[in-house]
Amino acid sequence: MRKKVTLKQLAKELNLSISTVSKSLKNDPEISEKTINRVHELANFYNYKPNALAVSLKSNKTKTIGVILPEILNHFYAKALFGIEQEASNSGYKIVTCITNESFKKELEYVEMLNYSSVDGFIVALSQETQFLNKFDHYTDLKRDGVPVVMFDRVTDEINCDKVVVDDKVASKNAIQYLIDTGCTKIAVITTISNDLSVAKLRLEGAKEVTDKNDKVSLKQLPLKDPNTFESEIEDFLRENDIDAVLGLDETAAAITINMSLKLGYKIPEEVSVIGFTDGLLSQHSYPKLTTVSQHAEELGAKAAQILVSHLDNFDENYKPKTEIVKTSLIVRDSTN
Repeated sequence: MRKKVTLKQLAKELNLSISTVSKSLKNDPEISEKTINRVHELANFYNYKPNALAVSLKSNKTKTIGVILPEILNHFYAKALFGIEQEASNSGYKIVTCITNESFKKELEYVEMLNYSSVDGFIVALSQETQFLNKFDHYTDLKRDGVPVVMFDRVTDEINCDKVVVDDKVASKNAIQYLIDTGCTKIAVITTISNDLSVAKLRLEGAKEVTDKNDKVSLKQLPLKDPNTFESEIEDFLRENDIDAVLGLDETAAAITINMSLKLGYKIPEEVSVIGFTDGLLSQHSYPKLTTVSQHAEELGAKAAQILVSHLDNFDENYKPKTEIVKTSLIVRDSTN
């Protein structure tokens, strides 16, 4: 398979400058006909195609959006990415997606790489480590350079940029209230996502606000850190505590809670009611099917792309960033009364 040739390689082989080769390929009248023919002949031999991104730099617009996600195995981010791509494509933009795997270092490197490649703007969900370290200088640099950024789901108030979030706190309050309204009084909050993350903090705050106002309701917490021990920790927690309901702050925690409850012989929802977050495949195909808070991930991603594209296509030097809130909805299934 013949290797893809670059403008630099053509110039080297022809013993010409990159500028001369570039002009020759455009049949620039400044270049002699003999040189133009030489360049075209070699370019045709290698089936050379100009780099679309490099060409677009001439107009200072690449029609490309950089998307940075903390993970992709999570159903929520996969759906959000689908929404971003659909909306961007409909507006004539392409996306370049990078996955940080919750690493600050990778996030920093990807931001620098994409900015060097001159993407027009960024759509970002912060990595866990970035939020833990509270380091956001890479986004401050983008703002200083006039590169628009839209953060979604995992955001920070440290950066003055557009944000798209769901009403996590309200969603959690509604879920807890639903459990109380259906007769639950001994509620546990279980999470596999770090309490350092903005979404986890808001969901926990919402749960506490409701239970703190009700003397007849108790709230226990089980934060989980090691994926290798999620099941055993939840099983031990359920065995050792008198619980009649669980709010999983993420889909994984809720799904494992159902499995471990059944393993211990508890009836769901008669003895233990379970609610989770994110209406993904685990929620839809668990047994019994999981009552869940739908965050409308696809809509969230599409909204982030809409805001960025609108900003890119209608530049306004007096533009003031805003925060859009996408409302969640509780989908009641068989894991609750």
